[in-house]
Amino acid sequence: MRSAIVLSQSGAALWFGVALLFLFLSCVTARAQAPASSAISLPTELRVKASGWWPTKGDPSRGEYAGSEACFECHETKAEGQQQTAMFHAASRAADSKLLQDHPALAFQTGPFHYRLSTQDDKNTLTVSSGASALGVELLWAFGSAHMGQTFLYEQNGTFFESHVSFFAKPQALDITPGQSPAVPESLAMAAGRAMRLQEARQCFACHTMASTTANQFEPGKAILGVNCESCHGPGAKHVAAANAKAEKRGSGLIFNPANLSRVDSVDFCGTCHRTWQDVVSASANAAPVVNVRFAPYRLENSKCWAKGDARIACIGCHDPHKPLVHDLASYDSNCLQCHVTSASEKRTSVRPGPACPVAKKNCVSCHMPKVEPSALHSSFTDHWIRIAKSGAPYPE
Repeated sequence: MRSAIVLSQSGAALWFGVALLFLFLSCVTARAQAPASSAISLPTELRVKASGWWPTKGDPSRGEYAGSEACFECHETKAEGQQQTAMFHAASRAADSKLLQDHPALAFQTGPFHYRLSTQDDKNTLTVSSGASALGVELLWAFGSAHMGQTFLYEQNGTFFESHVSFFAKPQALDITPGQSPAVPESLAMAAGRAMRLQEARQCFACHTMASTTANQFEPGKAILGVNCESCHGPGAKHVAAANAKAEKRGSGLIFNPANLSRVDSVDFCGTCHRTWQDVVSASANAAPVVNVRFAPYRLENSKCWAKGDARIACIGCHDPHKPLVHDLASYDSNCLQCHVTSASEKRTSVRPGPACPVAKKNCVSCHMPKVEPSALHSSFTDHWIRIAKSGAPYPE
C-alpha cells in the first residue's frame, strides 16, 4: 500500500511537471506572434505556481501577514498614499458600498427580464422578474472602486455568482456586466447572475482583497478589503518583527521589493491582476478585441518601443503604485521626454534614443496613447499600445 501511495505521488508530480512544461512551451509558441523582446512574458498561472512570492499567491499562512497598519511605523508616507489609491478601494461589502447607498433604487431591463436593485436597512437585494415569476438574491460583495463602476457578487449553496448587471459610473445606471453575454438570458436564474468556478472566485478575491486565501484555503469572509501593502510586497510579519528588533539587514529577503524585478517580470507582476500578455493571448478567442484595451500590460508589450528592451518602458516607469492614478495628461510629458529628444536638431543618445515628435512637445499621450471607449464598458481607457495613432485608423490588434 505504501509503495502504491509513493508511486501515485511520484506520478502526480511527473504529470504536474509535464503540464507546466506544456504550458511553458505553449506560451513560447504564442509569444512568436508578438513583437521581438529580450524576454518572454509568462501566464499568471505559471508565475503563481513558481517558488517565491507573487501577487495572488495563496500559500502563506494568515499569521505571516502583519497588516497594513504595521507598515505605517516605518513607511508612513507611502502607506498613507497607497490608501488613497483606487486599488486600496477595490472591494467592499455590498452593505458598505457608498455607491449603493447613494442609489437606493436602480432599475434595468433586458428582454422580458426586469431588474431592481434596492438598498434598505443595510441589505442590498437584486430582484429579477419576468411576468408573474421573480427571483431575489442578496448581494454580499461590491468589486471596483466605483470610479468606473462596480460589479456585485452573491452566494448560493457555497458557490459565488457574479451578478448579470453592474453599475456604470458614466451613465449612472445598470447594464450588462463586462464579460457576460449581452444575449437575453434563458431563465430567471441565469438572468440574476453567472456561477463562478472556485478557482475563478479565488482569483477575483485575490485581486480585489488581501489574504482571502491563506495556507491554500479560500476564506473570503476573513479577507482584508482592497489591495494593501502586503498584496504586492508579500506577507510582512517576519520583516516587521526583525525591524522592530533592529535585527534586519538590507536585502535579507524578509520582504519582497517589486522594484528589483526586471522589466518583463515587473510588467507581468502588475499583469497578475491587470492581465499579462500571455493571459490575454490565451483568452483572446473568447473576447471582443476592443475590450482588451483594459489590459494595459498586454497593450504595452505590443508597442514598438517595448521591443527595444529599454528598462524604463514598464508600468512603474510612469505610475507610482503608492499614489493615486494621475489623470492630468501633461504630467506624463516628462516621462516621454526621458527617452525622446525635443527637437530634430538635438542629438539622440543611448539615454534618449527616441526621435522628436514633429507635431508637438506636450500632451504626448493624448496622441500616442489615445483614449478608447468600448461601447459595452461605458468608460474610456488609455490605450497603452504606444504608437503614432492616426485619426480614423482601426483599433490595432
